[in-house]
Formats: sequence, structure tokens, C-alpha cells
Amino acid sequence: MLMEEIKDENGHEQIKTSDDSVIVIYNDPVMQSALDAIPILTKNGQITIRSKGNSIPNAVAVANIITENILKGNSKIHKISVDSEPIHELGRTLSNIEIIINKI
Repeated sequence: MLMEEIKDENGHEQIKTSDDSVIVIYNDPVMQSALDAIPILTKNGQITIRSKGNSIPNAVAVANIITENILKGNSKIHKISVDSEPIHELGRTLSNIEIIINKI
């Protein structure tokens, strides 16, 4: 799957992917993000939730809302990947997470 970070006309960072079953979570309201993810999961049977840095707790909350509340018993978390990447300009690392949910 191809990911490309871009900046929109307002200077906000966005991530473009080549796969329509990927949703990237930022600091948006978690319930709205979960509701936005449901049609993707229903259409494709699988969704990949990605997030970086301070937005990681929101991605975990969205995954929990989907699997435990909205589609309780009809979905499960298939895989969770946690990684980090160095940010040389700041001299630190940035954590990221990828959660794959399958519809049963």
C-alpha cells in the first residue's frame, strides 16, 4: 500500500493512500471518525486505521468503538502494528500505529 504525505492549501498535513480501505485518524472527534469508517468496512470487509503521534489514542478509541459498540460481534481486530520513525530535524522519534479490522 502506498502512502504519501502532502500539505493542502492551508498547510495542514494530509496522507494520501492508494487504497480506499484506509482511514487516517487525526484529532477529530472519535465518534464521528468511527461513523465515517463504518461504510468503508461494510463495503470492503476490512479497514485499516492509521495514526501518528498524539493522535494514536484516538485511533485506538475508534477501533474500540467499531469492534465493541457499533459492530459488536460482527467485527474483530485482525492485526495491530506499532512502529516509530526518526525525525532528524527534532532529534526524536514519531510513533505510529496501524490497526486492521475485519468484518465477520
